[in-house]
Amino acid sequence: MGARPKTLTKKDVARRVSELVDSPIYKCEPWVGAVVEALGALMMEADPEVRIELRDFGVFEVKKTRAKPKARNPKTNETVFIPSRRKTHFKPSKKLKSVLQKPLLDLNYEVPEGSADHAGAPLQELMAEDNAY
Repeated sequence: MGARPKTLTKKDVARRVSELVDSPIYKCEPWVGAVVEALGALMMEADPEVRIELRDFGVFEVKKTRAKPKARNPKTNETVFIPSRRKTHFKPSKKLKSVLQKPLLDLNYEVPEGSADHAGAPLQELMAEDNAY
């Protein structure tokens, strides 16, 4: 496994917002913090489900899960009951999804070890070889 990816924080988001609105970062930090708090509060208050849609970004959802009467603890191999609960889910917008689905080779990023396209051949060449048979 490679090095840990760079972690961005609320301060980094506030810095980006301050650049976008041409305002000092100290004025943007409270607004970013308030938005993050509001999203968290809305999700925690879900009764029992909620859907928060942010256009051109994505959808945050709180969904119900079913109970799992025969789950297994991998450490002890013991069968345990897991009650139904709520979970979070994020679905990116079409715009965000299309940007993230571009092949790493096309963006000149390092391809993960063991990846099918690790040999360095562009995806189109690999597909052409498969279709030749």
